[in-house]
Amino acid sequence: MRVIGLMSGTSYDAIDAGAADLSLDGDSLVLKPLGLVSEAYDETLREALAASLPPGATSMAEVCRLDTRIGQAFAATAVRAMRELCDGRAELIASHGQTVYHWAEDGRVHGTLQLGQPAWLAEATGLPVVADFRSRDIAAGGQGAPLVSLVDLLWLRGRPGTPVALNLGGIANLTAPDGTAFDTGPGCALIDAAARGFSGGRLSYDVDGALAGGGTVHEPLLLRLLQEPYYALPAPKTTGKELFHLGHLRDALSGVGTLPAEDVVATLTMLTARTVADAVSTLGATEVIASGGGTRNPVLMRMLGQRLPGVTLRTSDELGLASAAKEAYAFAVLGFLAAHGLPGTVPSATGARHARVLGSITPGRDGLRLPPPAGQRPVRLVVE
Repeated sequence: MRVIGLMSGTSYDAIDAGAADLSLDGDSLVLKPLGLVSEAYDETLREALAASLPPGATSMAEVCRLDTRIGQAFAATAVRAMRELCDGRAELIASHGQTVYHWAEDGRVHGTLQLGQPAWLAEATGLPVVADFRSRDIAAGGQGAPLVSLVDLLWLRGRPGTPVALNLGGIANLTAPDGTAFDTGPGCALIDAAARGFSGGRLSYDVDGALAGGGTVHEPLLLRLLQEPYYALPAPKTTGKELFHLGHLRDALSGVGTLPAEDVVATLTMLTARTVADAVSTLGATEVIASGGGTRNPVLMRMLGQRLPGVTLRTSDELGLASAAKEAYAFAVLGFLAAHGLPGTVPSATGARHARVLGSITPGRDGLRLPPPAGQRPVRLVVE
């Protein structure tokens, strides 16, 4: 089955579409990557989205407008992926949508909201669309994240030692071979927020780590940031920009005085490196395989490597999955599993009571025609 996975992460800078040929071969799920296209949000939509996210205020009218406009943007990206990656012959769309709120309180997740109305994708492509992946896991008592853990576990099975998968998106998360998975805290969220704030919106992130590379880590600020209680919570746990936003940084800065932008960004980069490395150390990792936008920040990767002595740090590109496309491919896999009636979660990773088939399905132009349910769950992912 040829599936297009669509993803826009907590950095909300662009929509990624990864296309893959997926098939079941005994107890293996075989993935043949077909490529990635990425489409930036137009600036008006991105500004409206940014203004609606915590700590900003919004209205139901704005939520409706965003749901429609994000759905249309996802649909345009899916059409482009069909044309450029699939020769017009895709069979299924799997859309994560855009997370705008993840309702976590007292160590539990009570709800989640991803915008990007799937009806626009079904109408534009004519294909069935699997969307709203996180809600079913939450209804089953889980955190609704990190959902890529099932893909990581299948993919890393059989590698020597203790390989740990790391995603460095707006929020960073880890998956260990024993099924332990959790968000460690901010990946690039606070770095991005500082870059935008200090540049007056001219920068959306720290390009090539230039700001961090020109600064010095400010230890008092780092210590204040590390006092955030989230870091001490046990797994499974999940977080988002509801916590790690510009207001969080401003609160920490209020106690240390005025600092150069470069020093603040260097400190935030070290915060990510340290919290990720501290979490990795609890898992007994011998190898960390990183993906996500943060892998393109050489200062962050260098800081992280320095805090992981004796642990091999590499990117997923070295193992055949493009770092920039890995999450889009992961949601293509989750959509494929849903279409075949197979669970898309690992209870030990999300804390759910049971593994569940994820997502809600919007029929395509010819109605809903799903493949026969698969009789056997895959135990490994083979990337060709």
